[in-house]
Amino acid sequence: MAESTTQRKPLAGWDKPDLDLSRAEWRSSSRGMGDVQIAFVEGFIAMRNSDRPESPSLIFTPVEWGAFVSGAREGEFDLT
Repeated sequence: MAESTTQRKPLAGWDKPDLDLSRAEWRSSSRGMGDVQIAFVEGFIAMRNSDRPESPSLIFTPVEWGAFVSGAREGEFDLT
């Protein structure tokens, strides 16, 4: 049987801590649109799919988050 994605070991070169997200205060967009939530935990930003909260979260440093948000605002990820 395949190993659960929530129990996999970090990838080589992964330099982010194993954050405890069990008490994270997840936030949705102010418009309530989309299925992404974020939480600020221990100086990092976690992002998850609100439709599947048990699935792994993406973890960003503040610099990575800033770059992601800037790219999104500039349409870098617009797939239409």
